[in-house]
Amino acid sequence: MGGYLVTLATLISIQAIAACGLNVIVGYAGQISLGHAAFFGIGAYAAALLGTQAGFSFWTALPLAVALTAGVGLLLGAPSLRVREDFLAITTIGINFIVEAVFNNVEFFGGALGIGNIPRIRAFGGPVGGAGMLALCLGFLGLVVAACAGLVRCWAGLACFALREEETAAAGIGISPVRFKLLAFVIGSAMAGLGGALYAHYMRFIGAGDFAFPLSVSMLTMVVVGGIGTLWGPVLGAALIGLLPEVFRPLIDYRMLFYTTLLLLMIRFQPGGLLGDEGLARRLLRKAIPGGRR
Repeated sequence: MGGYLVTLATLISIQAIAACGLNVIVGYAGQISLGHAAFFGIGAYAAALLGTQAGFSFWTALPLAVALTAGVGLLLGAPSLRVREDFLAITTIGINFIVEAVFNNVEFFGGALGIGNIPRIRAFGGPVGGAGMLALCLGFLGLVVAACAGLVRCWAGLACFALREEETAAAGIGISPVRFKLLAFVIGSAMAGLGGALYAHYMRFIGAGDFAFPLSVSMLTMVVVGGIGTLWGPVLGAALIGLLPEVFRPLIDYRMLFYTTLLLLMIRFQPGGLLGDEGLARRLLRKAIPGGRR
């Protein structure tokens, strides 16, 4: 693979990690979130500051950045649970704008100049190159998908699904809406923090504009296109949303229009996403693979 394809695949895998986290919040727990880029940015800034200011290596800074992002997700998720539907969407949008403003105006976070000279990831005594970084990101993506698969099969995942379908009925049989919604926020935020930390050390320079509201829209588009609540939907959506702008690069200035149009088309013709129950990709897989219905 050429350097361009390696870079594109690496960025897609990083975004897929964050999209999987958003799928836990939106797809599993049924909570509308339009501010996921904020947690992606928190993980990136935490890893960048630990690497540049504290001198921590990536492997030391990574669990701290993920834990910090999960903690912020817990703090910000608690008040967000007091509102629902449209009001929840507005609240999460506000969180995104507030976090971006803090990064852009507080000198501790680099202000408008951002943070540069973020150290490279080192492994086996040397810096990780392009192909090595791609392999590392794919490895973390595999761990995230495995964690999502485990969540689906455990009691917490079933409780989140029950809350998504009918919160009142779920609460009536003893499922705590607050506890499991917060759990979904924490897990989703931690996954976004993981993706942000990888992004910071890969790009080696970050600014507040990298985590603006359009990125949240892009991540939500990935989840919707791939299939909300499916295991591999966010990965497929990240690949498509990552590749299509490269194919239609002359239209890059109209990417927000593109994302909005794509969302509307998916909601109209493929509401469950490509890998949903009646999705196009799932139907093709059923026909192409023996035992595909299973």
